[in-house]
Amino acid sequence: MLRSTTLRTSVVGIAALAVIGGLAVSASASAPSAPVADEARKAPKESSLTGSAKMFRADGQQVRFAFDAHGFAPAEPDEPGAPAGTSRGTFRLSHYTADGTQGAYAEGRIDCLLTGGPVATATGVITGSDLPGAIGKRVGFTVYDGKGDGKKDRVGYSWAVGSIPTMDVPKCLSAAPYETVESGDFKVEHVLPPNPSGNSEKAANAGTEE
Repeated sequence: MLRSTTLRTSVVGIAALAVIGGLAVSASASAPSAPVADEARKAPKESSLTGSAKMFRADGQQVRFAFDAHGFAPAEPDEPGAPAGTSRGTFRLSHYTADGTQGAYAEGRIDCLLTGGPVATATGVITGSDLPGAIGKRVGFTVYDGKGDGKKDRVGYSWAVGSIPTMDVPKCLSAAPYETVESGDFKVEHVLPPNPSGNSEKAANAGTEE
């Protein structure tokens, strides 16, 4: 593969019950339940791709990916005048033979992250590697978060049909997620910013509204 590699507002329920001259007066106030308030606190504030996993290989090859990516859209857009995104983070990948004697690793910085539901596509520039010609090259990843324990997660990468040192990969482009996970877990959070690229979420959905 790696070729040449969420005020917890209490429900105070002010239930003051006064019995005066046979008149029962009760007052109560309600607020969001604790579970609802907790859920609101946990809601993600931005898109992210996190986690690590080892891929399944029948022959025992050791293929691993790890991501800590956050934000949305290229932090440094290629198109003049385009609004800057907030993508940032790190990645690491490695591919070794079953006995660990041959292979390589690469790590780097994330320069673009896009999400949609349970899928994330990210790219990053390699800053460290023992694969000749890899440092400085951009690579892409696509991750499908199958939720649960990670067993349904999938990963795809830009060098699926090429070689990292010889490829020129545009920001936020990669291959379909086809590699299956043997152990580990990836988490994808999708939060569309108010104006990621000149279009609000309402505008982005306008074409699907009747």
